[in-house]
Amino acid sequence: MVMWVFGYGSLIWKAGFNYDDRLVGFIKGYRRVFYQGSTDHRGTPDYPGRVVTLERVEEEVCWGVAYKISRTGRRTDCFNGKYLEVREKQYDEKAYVDFFTDPLALTPAVSGVMVYIASPDRKLNPNYLGPASLEEIAKQIILAEGPSGPNRDYIFQLEKAIIQFGFEDKHVMDLAKEVRRILSEDEVFIS
Repeated sequence: MVMWVFGYGSLIWKAGFNYDDRLVGFIKGYRRVFYQGSTDHRGTPDYPGRVVTLERVEEEVCWGVAYKISRTGRRTDCFNGKYLEVREKQYDEKAYVDFFTDPLALTPAVSGVMVYIASPDRKLNPNYLGPASLEEIAKQIILAEGPSGPNRDYIFQLEKAIIQFGFEDKHVMDLAKEVRRILSEDEVFIS
């Protein structure tokens, strides 16, 4: 049995599990947004960090990485509550999507790829933070830190991965630029 999972956040640069294959590509009808609160990795319950989730937008695409997991032992370790289900526990939805590797392709490279999504329904997802201005999101990212480290490391790692893979993502790039702008202003103010 084969299972594929799509990574669009930290899974791009830090899978943390064994996989049989990895493909770079995109899914359609979604965009990556920093609307999910992180109280267990990049923030705390008192001061949540911000991490990415997906928002449905018909005309958009979200670039990332799809991982193939086919060996029974690897699949068990990864999905049987031992790794991804714990790591992605603050994401309350799973979707199964078509994954493309070629922007000109009419048919997907892989169908039925699983993706974790944090829904905007605060009854089901109490950590959903939602939209805010670029400056507000950047300030929250700068101040938040959790067991996995500073929230700013998350956005800078995501930006680096996007650049390395040649993805396009205006939201991530603009937000990383805003975080740097505020940090540089703070350094000048402190000096």
